[in-house]
Amino acid sequence: MEAFRLPDFYLPYPPRLNPQVERSRQHSLDWARTMGMLDSRTPRGGLVWDEDALASMDYALMCGYTHPDCDGPMLDLITDWYVWVFFFDDDFLERFKNSRDLQGARAYLNRLDDIMAADGHPESPPANAAETGLCDLWRRTVPQMSAEWRERFTVSTHNLMIESLWELDNINRERIANPIEYIQMRRRVGGAPWSANLVECAVGVEVPHHLRDIRAVSSLSDTFADAVHLRNDLFSYQREVEEEGENSNAVLVFERFFDCTTQEAADRVNDLLTSRLVQFEDIALHEVPGLVADHGVPPDEQAALAAYVKGLQDWQAGGHEWHARSSRYMNSGARRSVHGPTGLGTAAARSPFGATALGPGLQRRRGQRSQPVLAPVGHLPLPEIYMPYSYRMSPHLDAARSYAVDWARRMGMFDSVPGIEAGGVWDERRFLLFDLPHCAAMIHADASPEQLNLSSDWLAWGTYGDDYFPVVFGASRDVAAAKACNDRLPAFMPLDLGATPEPTNPIERGLADLWRRTAAAMTTAARDRFRTAVMDMTSSWLWELDNQAQHRVPDPVDYIEMRRRTFGSDMTMSLSRLAHVDDIPPGLEQTRTIREMETAAQDYACFVNDLFSYQKEIQFEGELHNLVLVVENFLCLDRFTARDVVADLMRARMEQFQHIVAHDLPALFVEHNLDQRARTALSAHAAKLKDWMSGILEWHRKCARYQEHELRRHHLGAGSALAQPTRSGLEPRRWGPTGIGTSAARVAVPAQHVAR
Repeated sequence: MEAFRLPDFYLPYPPRLNPQVERSRQHSLDWARTMGMLDSRTPRGGLVWDEDALASMDYALMCGYTHPDCDGPMLDLITDWYVWVFFFDDDFLERFKNSRDLQGARAYLNRLDDIMAADGHPESPPANAAETGLCDLWRRTVPQMSAEWRERFTVSTHNLMIESLWELDNINRERIANPIEYIQMRRRVGGAPWSANLVECAVGVEVPHHLRDIRAVSSLSDTFADAVHLRNDLFSYQREVEEEGENSNAVLVFERFFDCTTQEAADRVNDLLTSRLVQFEDIALHEVPGLVADHGVPPDEQAALAAYVKGLQDWQAGGHEWHARSSRYMNSGARRSVHGPTGLGTAAARSPFGATALGPGLQRRRGQRSQPVLAPVGHLPLPEIYMPYSYRMSPHLDAARSYAVDWARRMGMFDSVPGIEAGGVWDERRFLLFDLPHCAAMIHADASPEQLNLSSDWLAWGTYGDDYFPVVFGASRDVAAAKACNDRLPAFMPLDLGATPEPTNPIERGLADLWRRTAAAMTTAARDRFRTAVMDMTSSWLWELDNQAQHRVPDPVDYIEMRRRTFGSDMTMSLSRLAHVDDIPPGLEQTRTIREMETAAQDYACFVNDLFSYQKEIQFEGELHNLVLVVENFLCLDRFTARDVVADLMRARMEQFQHIVAHDLPALFVEHNLDQRARTALSAHAAKLKDWMSGILEWHRKCARYQEHELRRHHLGAGSALAQPTRSGLEPRRWGPTGIGTSAARVAVPAQHVAR
């Protein structure tokens, strides 16, 4: 009996089959035999694969569907890569996952890394079928591609192999990941970024290197990867979880986190799969054309981007079709394509790609874009918030408070600005109520007076900018003006500390002052990293404005990952670790341990803000960027249940942080043979993250920025009848005159209207 009924999948693209598939089917069988994959034995004496098993899994059919337009020799090469990667997965399971042999697994993976580093020509001959196959494939593939592509492909191949140790460690500990951790790690261990690199090879183009790190392009591969992995998890649940004892599967992760049935978990995984496919389409049809226009991308590079997007679309469609047909998976009842008549009047014969197949995507789009705004939600009672660490306080807080208000005044943060002449973004009273030095005094409890002033000013600048963009540009939906404002900001952060333009507003004035005070003590490399963190934050404000302009509630995964930027997580965390940056060996920040430790802390702090700011953002500002609202919208929950889901996510991320600090960080010290100086620096970094999370939570508990009486006073006016609750909640806001002929006075929000 199958574990659950497969859900109705969103199938936006019809699959097409490469006519060379039969050629590659025979070629891949011969190649696997030559590489020794059909003779490779498990530790228990059986074969990993035999000829019948390989034939029934039919990887040539998979590649024929996922790469429908390449020629025969290229389809042979691509098919051989997939035969190798699936053999590696099954061989690794038999050799190391079943036996829990972590040490042997590490040596096995290191050997494969050595093969790639040696261009497929290792010093000693291959010792097993996985090594033999990788040597052959590497020699046949990398000469066709650029050095930059080779570097990317090496990293993605390394990731899908080495992160198998994460899966093995979780099996050993009988630990199931939380949903956020799982999505992040699945991208690395699941192999879809690796597949995206092979798409470039198959279609004969490379995405221009200078565009790869821009959000529109990087998010394409991320959404592609998530959709591929979530689909695979649905089809492979029975084989992986019930037959092989795996615990890295999204259905199992959702089942445990939401404490629901397997069927309910599968349906929620499919909902997320649908959302990621819709997100892919939004990026491809909206963000990529915007990137082309903004960067003046020449025609040849435009063609490369278009071919890449089409290749990813083909892979999605073909990947589903193969999963629905392969003997490797649970797929009875799965919708397959119908190869029948085409033309007018024949749609009924192809119903799998008619209204039913498109329905989940259409429902998701409707839900995202029909969210009510300015709903009178009222105060959201806070749930129990798990916090295992106590906050600490700097002794210099009072002095920092006195300094901060003077600095904000000198930067012009209390002045009128174009578009909000009446009252400006902030006034001095509200700034004092925000008490940002109080937050800085806890997240940098050991700072000197000068360092605390600097931290307080950075918090003030980031918060002011986060309020400035929606007030100045959001009400008018002037995304172009917001982009022009953002494009000027790098000029105020010169890496050589040279001259800057004359500031034209408080954001530019404050940034110029802060950069000069912060970057002078940094190395050039550290300046570059810190400037990137600042620009990631300010650019994320444009993403928020774009969603507001489209009235689109963000996709949950996209929201969580962008929330780290809108919150300024990297920027504020960078300030806390400047003193130890030279003590940490290069490259360690990219390890799973450090990356997961930091993102777990970031998510906890971001979700704290979303809980406390829910009424402020939803009722008073018409925001769409709040995790409680995103969960409400995505899971169709009431706000109280959505609130509890957010609190559960916070606990899960905090428990993951604790697990990393207690177990993974000491293991990292040993694995990389770190000296005492590096160990001390990384331990200090973990301690600062504890201060960062506990301080942010305490600041939110004390800050008047999120308290209902202050929200009503600021947005509705002290003593106003509109500030008083009615039987149906709060009355709609009415600013200025009413009646015929007065609408022009009510086009924009009032000057004092601010966002998060």
